[in-house]
Amino acid sequence: MVVKQVTARRVWTTSLLSFSAMVAAIAFLPLFGSAHIDYSRAIAGQSPDAEILFGVRLPRVLLAALTGGALAAAGVLFQALLRETLATPYTLGVSSGASLGAVIAICLGGGRVWPASLLGAGLTLLLVMAIASESRRLSSFTLLMAGITLNSICMALILFFQNFAGFGQSFAIVRWLMGGIDAVPYGTLAWLSAVVLPSVIYLFWKSREWNLLSMGEDWAATRGVSTSTLILTGYLIGSLLTGAVTALTGPIGFVGLIVPHALRLSIGADHRLLIPSSFFLGAAFLTICDTLARTILAPAEIPVGVITAILGGPFFIWMLRSRSKLH
Repeated sequence: MVVKQVTARRVWTTSLLSFSAMVAAIAFLPLFGSAHIDYSRAIAGQSPDAEILFGVRLPRVLLAALTGGALAAAGVLFQALLRETLATPYTLGVSSGASLGAVIAICLGGGRVWPASLLGAGLTLLLVMAIASESRRLSSFTLLMAGITLNSICMALILFFQNFAGFGQSFAIVRWLMGGIDAVPYGTLAWLSAVVLPSVIYLFWKSREWNLLSMGEDWAATRGVSTSTLILTGYLIGSLLTGAVTALTGPIGFVGLIVPHALRLSIGADHRLLIPSSFFLGAAFLTICDTLARTILAPAEIPVGVITAILGGPFFIWMLRSRSKLH
């Protein structure tokens, strides 16, 4: 992976454009929906505009923005850790653990799904770390092998539990595994922001070290980077981002693949630019996808994971064909 040099003007221009896209999405997309609302009436507290905007649409848009930004930033991180541009936030198993926790909660009665999902993500994280640390030196390869192994085990257990679930439970499981954005309390948005925003800031602070690591562990080590520590903290931060948002939304695919890779093709692989731009555009992208999900067939809704898959599938195939032509 080659880190291209970018000019300061291009850094500021790209960052400003991506930030503007996120702000525009958060500001204007709450206006779209099955019921028309007026911003002036909502801000004045007039019913039903105020209830629809501040009670339903704005929390949903903010959750979509935080989720999209977190998944895109985690995608950039895991692509740097594994030195593979096709890596996603779900490559190392944490999402499957979160899904398994949610499935078990649904089978046991459907209550407190997101805490069970968060617990499943945490246990999977600990298991991956325990397996990967058996070797003398923690590396991207050992993390990858441990993550893929536990990912397969969790998916098998999900199928096992779904096989014995009732009709209603099976429907709820499938619906959750599709991924979806719903309105959540502002308190939930507050704790999610407290997890996501400092994590992304930390990733940006370490962006020069991600640049070195993306060139290879030996290359980074010869330049003073403690690769084992960096890999460990990177995996923990990426898993924290992925597990936190997956617990609330279910697994939403392709965001952590499409956004970072599209930016990488456009601006190069300098993480000083790639990390903030991916966060901002990931937030805008998922917010747009969720708006489509709730308006295309309004008042019925499509799971947003279906929308991202429809957009991401062809993009993924195009990337594979582009890579094959380069080799």
